[in-house]
Amino acid sequence: MEIWNSTLGSGFLLVGILNDSGSPELLCATVAALYTLALSCNGLLLLVITADVRLHVPMYLLLGQLSLMDLLFTSVVTPKALMDFLHRENTISFGGCALQMFLALTLGGAEDLLLAFMAYDRYVAICHPLNYMIFMRPRVCWSMVASSWILASLNALGHTVYTMHYAFCMSREISHLLCEILPLLKLACADTSRYELMVYVTGVTFLIPPLLVIVASYTLILFTVLHMPSKEGRKKALVTCSSHLTVVGMFYGAATLMYVLPSSFHNPKQDNITSAFYTIVTPALNPLIYSLRNKEVMGALRRVLGKYML
Repeated sequence: MEIWNSTLGSGFLLVGILNDSGSPELLCATVAALYTLALSCNGLLLLVITADVRLHVPMYLLLGQLSLMDLLFTSVVTPKALMDFLHRENTISFGGCALQMFLALTLGGAEDLLLAFMAYDRYVAICHPLNYMIFMRPRVCWSMVASSWILASLNALGHTVYTMHYAFCMSREISHLLCEILPLLKLACADTSRYELMVYVTGVTFLIPPLLVIVASYTLILFTVLHMPSKEGRKKALVTCSSHLTVVGMFYGAATLMYVLPSSFHNPKQDNITSAFYTIVTPALNPLIYSLRNKEVMGALRRVLGKYML
């Protein structure tokens, strides 16, 4: 079979959910609305956390990083998908595909690790409140943030370089929303079964340990909350934790379907929907989940908006 690569000046064709939909115009409007919502809500949450000194505490430092990751994650995928649909041209260069893969893997991996650190933060705050500022001092918080970005980027770099080193066959069509590992490997001429196994192993390694940290943290939190004498304290702890658990459920559910489920269970339509969920839907919902149920964030939002509007 004839092969092609970047030396031929060729690229790929991304056939995402907008091109493969029964009502593409309606779906395009929905995606544009979700992207606008993600930009405005995450941007506003970042502004509030930065501007209000009362939110300069570990919990909101980590939440600000989550908003930044969500904002960047959806921006890596959504604008291109929308522009491709509007211009009726869905090509992406070899280098552009590699860059998109690297950024998506970095941001997804960093969010995966950050959610585990956020669970640990809630565990310390609720189970060891007197030692909270010792265990979660600024140096520790920034180490958590830095390790999330660094570990995720190293993992993404390795996968991107190895995936893009393959020679690809005549078909340039990627039946997917973005350049991701498994859809791209289907175009490779060589046998990729060993590497697909490696992707599965690294996916499990990257997802399961943080998930175990989250489960352990919230199990201990639940025991502590049930023994709290104050009804108001129990309610506040449960509201804060339920917001985080909702975000965790959405992220890990989609990531598990994409990277932990064996390749034999994958199909292009399912993978497209899963990718759209964690790159478009989740970034729009996360800031709403955290802000609408958080009195401190809503209070800070009113103070910041009042200050800038007066």
